[in-house]
This record gives sequence, structure tokens and C-alpha cells, in this order.
Amino acid sequence: MIPEAKASKLVEIYLFICKRYEEELKFYCQRCSNNNNPELTDAEIMTIYLFCVHEEQRFKSKHIHKFACEYLHSWFPSLGSYQAFNYRLNRLSEAFRRLVASLLEDSMPADC
Repeated sequence: MIPEAKASKLVEIYLFICKRYEEELKFYCQRCSNNNNPELTDAEIMTIYLFCVHEEQRFKSKHIHKFACEYLHSWFPSLGSYQAFNYRLNRLSEAFRRLVASLLEDSMPADC
């Protein structure tokens, strides 16, 4: 279980990612297979990753998955194995790249 302050941060990150995912990120990681509606969504995987990097200072995918299994399991019950998590995380690399680019564009000064 995580403290209430961190839980609200997790929700905030999730809502932000869901909004960005629906607006543009889904086009950078679109699936064309029979498994195009997995139980754990791409937005949830991105949320887990960003939350663990930002709030928990965990930078390796193994440590992120271990933390998520131990403390975020009630939030993401269909997390699955480390191998599946890592595979899905790697498939989202273009979506992460686009997210960072759009965040930089949004925060760029007008005179730059």
C-alpha cells in the first residue's frame, strides 16, 4: 500500500497519460493483432513506469516491476510477469518519445 499523497500523484499521472494517450500517443503504439485489447492497457504501463521513475526513483525496469508487484498490485491487478511487462514497455518506446517531445513543445518559451 502506498501513502495517500503518492496515491493521489499516481491518479494524477494516470489521468494525464490517459488524456495524452487518447489524443495522440495511441497512434504511436497501435496494435494490429488479435490481442489489441489487453487487460493491462498501454496507458497503465506508462503510468506505472512514470510513477516509479518520478516518485520512487527506480530506473531499471526490473525494479519498477518489482515495486509495482509489491505496492501497486491493488491498483493494477493484471500486471503479469516481468517478461511481459518489459516486452510491453519496450513496445511503447515511440509513445514515450512522442510524449517527451510534446511535453517539451508545451513548455517551450514563446521566444525560443
